[in-house]
Amino acid sequence: MSYAPEIKIQHRIALRGDTILTSPRWNKGTAFTIEERKAFGLTGRLPFRVNTLEEQCDRAYQQYLSREAPLRKNTFLQSLKEQNWVLYYALLSRHLQEMTPIIYTPTEAEAISNYSHLFRRSEGVFLTYPLRESLEEDFLAETKGRQIDLIVVSDAEQILGIGDQGVGGIGIATAKSAIYTLVGGVDPAKALAVTLDVGTNNKDLLEDRLYVGWPHERIRGQEYDNFIDSFVQLVRKHHPHCLLHFEDFGVTNAKRLLDKYRDTHAVFNDDVQGTGAVTLSCIMSAVGVTKSRLADQRYVIYGAGSAGLGIARQLRDGIVDIDGVDKDTANKQFYLLDKHGLLKESLGPENIRDGLREFVRPDAEWADVPISNPNGEVGLLEVVKRVKPTVLIGCSTQGGAFTEDIVREMAKGTERPIILPLSNPSRLHEVAPQDANDWTDGKALLATGSPFPPCRQPNGKDYVVAECNNALIYPGLGLGAILSKARTLTDSMIIAGARRLASLSPALKDPDDALLPNFEDAPSVNYEVAIAVVEQAIAEGNAGVEWGKDEVRDRVAEARWKPVYGEYVYDPEGET
Repeated sequence: MSYAPEIKIQHRIALRGDTILTSPRWNKGTAFTIEERKAFGLTGRLPFRVNTLEEQCDRAYQQYLSREAPLRKNTFLQSLKEQNWVLYYALLSRHLQEMTPIIYTPTEAEAISNYSHLFRRSEGVFLTYPLRESLEEDFLAETKGRQIDLIVVSDAEQILGIGDQGVGGIGIATAKSAIYTLVGGVDPAKALAVTLDVGTNNKDLLEDRLYVGWPHERIRGQEYDNFIDSFVQLVRKHHPHCLLHFEDFGVTNAKRLLDKYRDTHAVFNDDVQGTGAVTLSCIMSAVGVTKSRLADQRYVIYGAGSAGLGIARQLRDGIVDIDGVDKDTANKQFYLLDKHGLLKESLGPENIRDGLREFVRPDAEWADVPISNPNGEVGLLEVVKRVKPTVLIGCSTQGGAFTEDIVREMAKGTERPIILPLSNPSRLHEVAPQDANDWTDGKALLATGSPFPPCRQPNGKDYVVAECNNALIYPGLGLGAILSKARTLTDSMIIAGARRLASLSPALKDPDDALLPNFEDAPSVNYEVAIAVVEQAIAEGNAGVEWGKDEVRDRVAEARWKPVYGEYVYDPEGET
């Protein structure tokens, strides 16, 4: 991506000498001018040559390429981030497609799983249950006197397909925060990553003498809820206008906590709402290709965890909001499956979480369906045969679950099957896109959770497979909520962002192109999403700003942080 010419913003800074060189927010390294070096006591601390940011990026990229293993590239970039924020984000922005998988999924998962063994210095805030009496003191030690626009918090129970990682959850919180800055334009100085160390049930960590977190089984029940609530109330007390982003909480807590706090603070859960929103955009693009409506589809969702439930609810809300269908009618278009098979009444309340109840199917629908499973479960193939879905979504982490029989059966019932194997990493995808393409004679509309090469069509053309990447939308949703000073992040604001993303679909111009924009366009895409969110917040009276609709675009553009160096003036009373 490209940025506008560097606008020299003047900063008055109180740091000098080694203190400014060790401040990642203010350090310029060899880009300090001669005048700045004299003013800040750096002439003897830096080599003579003054480099441009472009030259620094070229040098850093050569250093990056010298590391062959993805994990070594990850640790190099982490080291760069600890030295110089502008250089770190400028480098990433110039190699967005190449480097995002290194700082985020899938490489960050490996870094998180090895967190205690790779540990060198801490980043973010660690709030630990056995030290809960000092919770506010610890929180304020990092945040007092700062403007905080964004807090990304994780308890690390269910991380990136690798499960419970205990205190290593700080890695996903910092990575998510970095994406907010990289493609959303959130000022990194106004963002905070937090891990809530409530123990871990990962036996490998508990038995690892080098584990740096609290070596105790996870707390549950009221103790857990009280600790979470204490943290949330601290956020509401000291930073009432920030966005609070919940990340990688376990399936029993993610949706429950979102529902508990969403009416009293601007909170967001990417696993529930972000996954749901980007999937809604993808399906909206697909129905644009097929010239149909969301309300015309029959949805089968394989995997009913946080992501599956979030997708179902977001699609349902989209049907209600966009097509004007009532909620109960919209619910009937969904068929969800988990480890017990199809969610139907006879499974009993002990096997159905509260959030799933509105999607449970009546047993009477399936009384005449031959069941091959000895436990009486209705499997995916039986559901596909009966329902004839137009949309098949996978978030089960069961690699190969969409077999040839299932895909071919689906293709019998619809002209353009919409198939989304969304599980990450790629080895866990429910079906390889090329197989789904072949088994549907090139008629499938496809999107995946990981990047895949184009599919070769029977006519020899290539079909571009969209990557259904949350980062195409959640940074824009968050930035829009922050800039509008929204009291809450409403469903209608999320749908507005999803509709804007869908409107940018390349497939609307060429059906053989991707259902979603390329990730390289994520910064410009999230800019558009943020504008839509701000406009919606203002329209529904949920915003804390009074901007005219004609000024929103310029206001959002002006507010986005960009990785460029400003001009520094030494001032003992300045910023630190």
